[in-house]
Amino acid sequence: MKRFEIFFGLIKIPIDIVMTISAFFVAYNLRLITEPIKGIAKPIDYTVLPTLEAYLRFSSFLAAALILIFIFRKLYTLRTTLKFTTEIKQVFISWFIWAAFCVTYFFFTRTFPFSRLAILYSWSLTFSFIIVGRGIIKIIQLILLKKGIGKRKLLFIGKNEITNEIYKQLKKDARYKIVEIIEKPSQLEYTINHKNIDEIIQTDSKINAKDNEEILQLCDLNHISYKFVPDLVDVRRSNISISTIGRVPIISLKPTPLEGWGRVIKRCIDFFGSLILLIILSPVFLLTAIAIRLNSKGPTFFTKKDDGERVKRVGQFGELFNFYKFRSMYPKTDSMRYKELSSSNTRKDSPLVKIKNDPRVTKVGKFIRRYSIDELPQLFSVLVGDMSLTGPRPHLPEEVAKYEKNHKFVLTIKPGVTGISQISGRSDLPFEEEIKLDRYYIENWSIIFDLKILIKTIFVVLKGHTE
Repeated sequence: MKRFEIFFGLIKIPIDIVMTISAFFVAYNLRLITEPIKGIAKPIDYTVLPTLEAYLRFSSFLAAALILIFIFRKLYTLRTTLKFTTEIKQVFISWFIWAAFCVTYFFFTRTFPFSRLAILYSWSLTFSFIIVGRGIIKIIQLILLKKGIGKRKLLFIGKNEITNEIYKQLKKDARYKIVEIIEKPSQLEYTINHKNIDEIIQTDSKINAKDNEEILQLCDLNHISYKFVPDLVDVRRSNISISTIGRVPIISLKPTPLEGWGRVIKRCIDFFGSLILLIILSPVFLLTAIAIRLNSKGPTFFTKKDDGERVKRVGQFGELFNFYKFRSMYPKTDSMRYKELSSSNTRKDSPLVKIKNDPRVTKVGKFIRRYSIDELPQLFSVLVGDMSLTGPRPHLPEEVAKYEKNHKFVLTIKPGVTGISQISGRSDLPFEEEIKLDRYYIENWSIIFDLKILIKTIFVVLKGHTE
């Protein structure tokens, strides 16, 4: 999902809150200047008139209730849509439910507003202000899309009548820039590499199973949204969504539930979780740093390789990031794994390197590795957004360079301090099994899944691990 879509999906929340509270503010002042109208507006009883501050506090409570209703009604979808009339209908239905909630609240609490006219002003203005706010967002989106900012570059696989029908519909849609229509899957990799494709729609039903698998693999590898017309290929995953373009039904395969709100929720959990853990574990950080410095000469943290180059790991979408660990080895010994100690590698059947009874590890290093204390500085990487609390293991650039195409699917999401592969066998797990577990995690992510991994991690760490 493009950052453009995420931004305009998220910005609706503060805009709706501001518009709701503003509506109540205007309604309050409007009621004060409304002259008494027979049968409609009575003179204001100033003995029960709340202060503006108290009234705005009350409006904040009702605004929060409205936002919750909007969330349950899925009015904060992160996918860009330009069907404003549909959005107005959805807002109206949600607003009506909210108004009913307000009436129910007043009935059961027996706390009636100081003026029925003021609450009617508030309700009507809230709906109007929210529509205005969302309308402004739509206008800004449309302006940016027409300038080419945020457009999704689309490619069709298949030249047929279905492609022509969808093409006619999407040509008028400002969200899309139709880049190419190809006939043969053999053209796909070249087109992806040269035209920065965001989305693929497959309409050709004559493509064989092997080519279909290759198409899906290329989409996984290049983080491209994949859609197809039903009955073209067997559905490989249960995580799908169905939509229509014109009269044509389209099925989208999502590589992970960590799209849209899943991504936002996971980032919030990562940020606050890592911040809390860094505060709680600060005494452990201090004691570990002292023990490392007393045990051997050298830096406290392992941040540079033997040649002085910055230690990096491969993150989401293959991007490199600075990596932090407590130093557990003697200085200037990192490169020995590829030289003097290469014959001791116990994982020669995989891209990874593991040295049994590693002579480079210090006495303190053996202890902090056993209980995974050396990995605690990775919480800083979680805090800044390079890593997640849970996810695939962060691997070295030279290791990832040896990955096969199907292995690179694990780069779809951020690497984790812990993960399903880490709690299933630590570093002893065969590489292919680790990839399978990570793929399962990516395709079946949920908050509960993460919680289970984090809880199990605690028991695995306390049990310790002997290399």
